[in-house]
Amino acid sequence: MTRFTAKLIPAALCLMLAACATTPGGMSVAPSAARPVSDLTPLTPAEARAKAHVELGMAYLQVGRFDVALDEAGVALEDDPNYAPAFHLRGMVYMFVEDFAKAEENFLRALRQAPGDPEFNNTYGWYLCSRGREVEGLERLALAARNPYYRTPTRPHTNAGLCYLRKGNDSAATPHFLRAIEADAANAQALFHLAAIAYRQADYPGARIYLVRLHQQSEPTPETAWLGLRTERRLGNRDAEASYAAQLRSRFADSAEYQLMLQGQYE
Repeated sequence: MTRFTAKLIPAALCLMLAACATTPGGMSVAPSAARPVSDLTPLTPAEARAKAHVELGMAYLQVGRFDVALDEAGVALEDDPNYAPAFHLRGMVYMFVEDFAKAEENFLRALRQAPGDPEFNNTYGWYLCSRGREVEGLERLALAARNPYYRTPTRPHTNAGLCYLRKGNDSAATPHFLRAIEADAANAQALFHLAAIAYRQADYPGARIYLVRLHQQSEPTPETAWLGLRTERRLGNRDAEASYAAQLRSRFADSAEYQLMLQGQYE
């Protein structure tokens, strides 16, 4: 993955009939749309306590407190040993700390409890892609993306685009990034990768359009400024090129991109 912060879709007949596909682990991929477990009202006091602990654990995960997040997941499972979001949380923690065996075990336990949960399928799909199992990962991401109860379909589409980029397939990645920005026009990651793909395809005006949209809503990073500089250089827009160069010099002087600029290594 870049710093700018990661089985194929079943055959047509299987899709039309909403049939199941089976993963190598022997677990069926549920075809039916299901609401995320985290959206459901707890049915018991124990489940309510588990939900609260998972929510707290997710907050700690987001700030990098993996130890506390793991503790909160454990407390949630003491309250409700079958609470799927707690296994999902543990899977994410183990993924981030690169204990992949435990990550996979917990993701699968979450999915056994709630196989149609789009959040679980999205996370596990990206996990599979990041582990070099793109074919399986893309199937999971497709399940998440087409679930009508999922409020953030931009995520699985972005992840699917990134998964295809890992396979070096720009043409397959592009429609997923386009769907991602349809779902969320402010998706900076999708906008950046659409710009980068356009640049690689020598569509410099297209790259510029995506970069302008990106920089209208988010601050430049060394990577986006560097792509902007090279795009404007290709277009012959010297003033815009100089503006990006000034940003790299003043804000990102310790970046690899700034060093590339100093060395004149534009490609």
